[in-house]
Amino acid sequence: MIRTFLISASVAIVLPATAQNSFLDYQKSFSRVSEVFRRNEDTLKAQFQTKRLEWPARNLYIRSFKYDSELEVWIQNEPSEPYRLFKSYKVCALAGTLGPKRMEGDYQVPEGFYYINDFKHNSNYHLSLGLNYPNISDRILSDSLEPGRDIFIHGSCVTTGCIPINDQQIEELYILTLHAHNAGQDYIPVHIYPIRYNVHKSVLFLENVLKENPLIRSFEQRLKRAYEVFESTRRLPVVAVTPKGDYVVM
Repeated sequence: MIRTFLISASVAIVLPATAQNSFLDYQKSFSRVSEVFRRNEDTLKAQFQTKRLEWPARNLYIRSFKYDSELEVWIQNEPSEPYRLFKSYKVCALAGTLGPKRMEGDYQVPEGFYYINDFKHNSNYHLSLGLNYPNISDRILSDSLEPGRDIFIHGSCVTTGCIPINDQQIEELYILTLHAHNAGQDYIPVHIYPIRYNVHKSVLFLENVLKENPLIRSFEQRLKRAYEVFESTRRLPVVAVTPKGDYVVM
């Protein structure tokens, strides 16, 4: 039997009210975050109401498409319900090319299955949401000494390997992720794909990249499988990692 490590699944945990309040209150104690809430929260509430989504966000899923320069925000009202698309944001800048990140300084945006592990209220890029790169797969397959680090979704529209959106958009996303984390979603999933697999131009571009770098074909096919599972079910794919570092969609 192949031993695998679970890397991505939909998990909702309800915390006691005192624990729920502490993280959000702590973040709002910083002037930048409190001002962001003042400017945006009422508008977000109204947008949720229009789309018949329950406020505040409790189960949130983010996916990004490198070549297509898009970042999507999906919301799940209840664990028994499918995810519904809330918004799509334009990614304002891109470094590197298609394919996974494998070393420090390669300017690559990672591809794969991650979660938010840092809320950086004092970011040099307005606000930043950190990703758990390198994940289990990356630590096995990337440079053992310098796999890279500090991958964020952030504002300011500049990048050397992160996912930048504009300041207004990161403010909205920061609020949504804070609420979801505060409600008990400890692992907010962020799936990063090379392309939108339903866009012909993007598929052709990826195929050209794979012809030049056939060693990553198997890696990219496993990402595509996870994308297809979500497209057909609107539920998060369960992804594991083999001892060799390969993703397996369960």
